[in-house]
Amino acid sequence: MAENTPHIGFIGAGQMATALTKGFLKNGGLTTEDISAADPHDSAQRKYFQATEISPMDSNVDLVQVSDVVFLAVKPQMINDVLEEIREYTPGKLVVSIAAGVTLGKLQEALGEETRLIRVMPNTPCLCGQGACAFCVSENVTEDDMTLIKKLLKSVGRCYMVDESKMDAVTGLSGSGPAYIYLIIEALSDAGVKEGLPRDVATSLAAQTVFGSAAMVIKTGDHPAVLKDKVTSPGGTTIAGMEQLEAGGVRAALYAAVHAATERSKELGK
Repeated sequence: MAENTPHIGFIGAGQMATALTKGFLKNGGLTTEDISAADPHDSAQRKYFQATEISPMDSNVDLVQVSDVVFLAVKPQMINDVLEEIREYTPGKLVVSIAAGVTLGKLQEALGEETRLIRVMPNTPCLCGQGACAFCVSENVTEDDMTLIKKLLKSVGRCYMVDESKMDAVTGLSGSGPAYIYLIIEALSDAGVKEGLPRDVATSLAAQTVFGSAAMVIKTGDHPAVLKDKVTSPGGTTIAGMEQLEAGGVRAALYAAVHAATERSKELGK
């Protein structure tokens, strides 16, 4: 472990903890000695920590005691039991929660005023270093805490600081968003197969088209509507396809999906 490197502990060793850990090890300047994890379930994700020489710990309390930064990577339904278990040991620690819908206020009430808190909403593309993460912080978080969390989150993709009031919307958009995009890729692939393309070619074309289009938005900074218009020639193939997408309510369906996921995030936080 490098001097002054904080020790990171994960309570929960599931998919998102795995994704974040991979990024921290690859791009975040951490080694396996700098990370611990505790998870009662002998899941495939937990075995990942064993495979990377990160030995899982059986006790959440033991993990908190050896960690400077504690990531709460558990389901919202499990958060109350975890908070009660570790409360005595978190004063002076930085606790980072990725539990959807669980507010800073609820965390502060459970863990006490001396615990510094950051709430993060990552997404699964963190697994390949292309995550979209947003975070908000409690009033007692320090500048060093901010620098650290930005460094860690940037190691798995892009990160944005937002007001906590926007975190449920982040959950509905980028937290749940990968599933929406996978559905779109699947549908495009199916459509390609229907038109005679081999499945592997159709899926690769669909995935690369989504990836490339997203890269264009990020690289150019242009509004998506501007880029859309550049593809849509008068009387051409694209406008014919766009007409069907609008008739099928694709735009309205995506509005509704983000809204429904946002509302569900609010429910989980109650």
